[in-house]
Formats: sequence, C-alpha cells, structure tokens
Amino acid sequence: MSTPRGCTNLKLRRLSRTVARLYDAEMRPQGLNGAQYALLSHVVRLGPVTPGTLAAALGLDPSTLTRTLRPLQEAGWVQQGPGPDARSQHWVATAAGQALRSQAQPHWRRAQESINRQLGAERVTALHALLDDCADALEGRERPSVG
Repeated sequence: MSTPRGCTNLKLRRLSRTVARLYDAEMRPQGLNGAQYALLSHVVRLGPVTPGTLAAALGLDPSTLTRTLRPLQEAGWVQQGPGPDARSQHWVATAAGQALRSQAQPHWRRAQESINRQLGAERVTALHALLDDCADALEGRERPSVG
C-alpha cells in the first residue's frame, strides 16, 4: 500500500475551484453562482425549513448559512419567516426565487452533463460515492462495509 503524497486539502480545493468555475459560468446568465443556486434549490426543496435543518443539509455552520443566504434574501429570492413557535424561524423561497430556480435548472443540468462528459459518468459516480464515504467517515458516521 502506498503512502499518500501531497496535501489533501490543496488537492480537494483545486478540484472544488475547477468544478465551481464550470457551474458558475453556467449560472452567471441567471444572476447566480453555483453555490447560490445550490442554496436556493435546497430552500425550494426543503422549505419551509429551519436554519438548523438547512445548515445540516448543506454541511454549513449557522453563521456561514446566514451570510450565504443574505444576498438571496436581499434579491428577494428567499425570505425568513416565523416558525411554528415564537422562538423558531424558517426560510422559504419566494415566488421570484422559485421561478429563478426553474429558469436556472437547465443551466445547472448543462454544467453537470458537461462534467459527466469530461470525466465520464462512471468516474463521476465513483467520485460521488468516495466523497460521501469520506465525509461520513470524517464526521464520525462511517458506513458499514458491504460484502
């Protein structure tokens, strides 16, 4: 077995920046970047959603989530409202946010299909599984091995 060489953090950030540029280029005509589209999509799919649930779904801490949501809120695409009790809040996508997500979805799909084409669907599937397994292991949720 070989010993890993190089910095894992650097390699993951390089890949992340490269992938982000592809998504950002597709989302730019919609007035979004890839991260904003992902956030808006989660709010549309999960909403109304508490900040804690949304942060957990995205793997963000609550303060980062608040900063990331601010531009979407200022643009009128999401809004924060009262939750089921006086102490809780939830996020929802506005009608404009839902419409934007629908408009942007084909652009996201083009970015994803471009990555699938460039890397090959098999490699992307393996990458997704490896990333999920690694995240789970590092977060202490190791999956049982199959076989």
